[in-house]
Amino acid sequence: MTTALDSSLVKCSNCQALLSPGLFNLGELTPCPSCQALLDVEVFPAILVAPAAALPEPILVEGESSCFYHPGKKASIVCEGCGRFLCALCDLDLNGRHVCPVCLDAGQKKAKFKDLENSRMLWDRLAVQLALLPLVLMWPATIFTGPVTLYLVLRYRKAPCSITGKSTFDFIVAGILAVLQIALWVLLLLFFFTRKNR
Repeated sequence: MTTALDSSLVKCSNCQALLSPGLFNLGELTPCPSCQALLDVEVFPAILVAPAAALPEPILVEGESSCFYHPGKKASIVCEGCGRFLCALCDLDLNGRHVCPVCLDAGQKKAKFKDLENSRMLWDRLAVQLALLPLVLMWPATIFTGPVTLYLVLRYRKAPCSITGKSTFDFIVAGILAVLQIALWVLLLLFFFTRKNR
């Protein structure tokens, strides 16, 4: 009987001599046949089972259509773009439309599929950057960026953000910064006008 075990897989940790399957999974220390070092060799039992030689069953039954890309597989649907028969593996469901990989690629390049997003504007990150950038570079620009940031926060707070998940943290930070910038400008203008009227 041939086993599935390649004898070069299990060696003595002391002398690197090959160990026979008779030393495996005994549950006690056993001396190595070469160097007499005590070993406890535990392997998965599946490593000792001979592989079953079985021929794959034919997937395609006579009289049925085959997949255009996998001739041995049964077709389960027709591509709505090119009319090719597709197996379940090649069928790409795009919001109820079934297309093949070639049509999806071609439609992506020609922007045929409105539901397929290649990129997304991250309004939350834009709002934070718009609120922070003027503070670092030129603070007088905050007279414009504060209201614009607040508009972005209020307008796009419910818009889909990152594809990996929606986080409101950036919008909260941007909103707080925008309100602070606007409040500081209001205070500065009030101070300026009250001082001028004295």
